[in-house]
Amino acid sequence: MSYIVTATTGHLGRLIVDSLLARGTAPTSIVATARNAQKLSALAELGVKTAVLDYTQPETVAAVVQSGDVLVLVSGSELGHRFQQHSAVITAAQAAGVSRIVYTSAPRATTSDLLLAPEHKATEEFLIASGVPFTILRNGWYTENYAGEIDKARQSGEIVASVGHGTVSSASRADYADAAAAALLDDSLTGQTLELSGDHAWDFDELAATIGTLIGRDVTFRNLTPDAHTEMLTGFGLDAGLVGFVVGLDGNIRDGLLGEANGDLARLIGRPTTPLAVGLAAGL
Repeated sequence: MSYIVTATTGHLGRLIVDSLLARGTAPTSIVATARNAQKLSALAELGVKTAVLDYTQPETVAAVVQSGDVLVLVSGSELGHRFQQHSAVITAAQAAGVSRIVYTSAPRATTSDLLLAPEHKATEEFLIASGVPFTILRNGWYTENYAGEIDKARQSGEIVASVGHGTVSSASRADYADAAAAALLDDSLTGQTLELSGDHAWDFDELAATIGTLIGRDVTFRNLTPDAHTEMLTGFGLDAGLVGFVVGLDGNIRDGLLGEANGDLARLIGRPTTPLAVGLAAGL
């Protein structure tokens, strides 16, 4: 039996492999996969097995997965194509006799108005209907999503968004990777859907103050109306689709869809989640 990790040349997938190794998992029982074989060489140096697995090519799944393996399906990054890709992987893994699939989803995926939820909702429903034993990890926001605000704040002294008083209970990618590794190794989590988030829900005033401390200057949060935010981003030359997406996500935060802090992530990984300042410092 092997632990198969997808998308290991991405940030989260690579950290899942690192976490499995840190937990004492034998390198030879780990299969690190990605679309690009050349990019897997660094992982091979860790002693783990490597293989090509492309979400758009189900035959690559069949070539890797063997009966009894446990697979972590790291959700794809191609918006609008993810359900098609995820369902293809699930179907191929099922045919190969996978014993369980751990899927990284989104907060309250089946009921939330979060812009990113529909593809995750469809994937969750497909996975459950497939009959394959599963564990669903509904990952909240990554602190690293805001690393790009550091350079902006250096230049302008501001964090600009249209989130109002909304909060975000973010955690680091390493926290979520530890959760995926823990779920891979724990069969008792079969059939469970876990809502994962950071221990603390911060607002954008706190984000600005935290970044200010990290870079050594005063940083303030300037809240815009959605219309003003749209106008500003359009003025920067962003296309209408991207502008709508960014403003829409800020609206989701404003509506409280990313601010739940229930402690499940900390309980799963056996430690507190990474504080905001520590997670952001990695972006320096």
